[in-house]
Amino acid sequence: MDANKNKPQPIVTKGGVTIVPEGPPGYEGQGFFATSAEKVIGMARLNSLWPLPFATSCCGIEFMSLMSSHYDLGRFGMERLSFSPRQSDLLMVMGTIAKKMAPVLREVYMQMAEPKWVLSMGACASSGGVFDSYSVLQGIDRVIPVDVYIPGCPPRPEQVINGILKIQELARNESLRRRYSKEYEDLLTKYKID
Repeated sequence: MDANKNKPQPIVTKGGVTIVPEGPPGYEGQGFFATSAEKVIGMARLNSLWPLPFATSCCGIEFMSLMSSHYDLGRFGMERLSFSPRQSDLLMVMGTIAKKMAPVLREVYMQMAEPKWVLSMGACASSGGVFDSYSVLQGIDRVIPVDVYIPGCPPRPEQVINGILKIQELARNESLRRRYSKEYEDLLTKYKID
């Protein structure tokens, strides 16, 4: 039996060699492939995240460099930035969040449809950064649940790519009923979100 039969085979394109992405685990044979719907949906979510950038300061500039051809966020399936909460599933909070902005951020989060993930980018969004004052929110996790934190002031694009890979891992492995899990319900209760 050929050991390379089930491995992804390279596809030659005009731009070079592209590796076929690995499919979900399942059972395969001559002419058939069977897997669960949850694994197929997880694979689709992994490769089609629609980010909503909530950028307020210098971390937003770092995010702009991520969209350039040098780092090419499009290779992660994130070419389409969505500035409508109802059409996005990844909230990327970047920069200083004032306490007056906290209700707006929370409203944006609540308008997003499930499944949704939150990425806190930079020291200001994660912990208030150097702004330990009465007017700055000391971390967005005081108003919404956060899935991935990216440290730095501002973080390098490579760090942001690593954070996005962590979000993709969550998107692939979380169940379809994430909102109904005990841990998630406890989080929503903590943040007083219905």
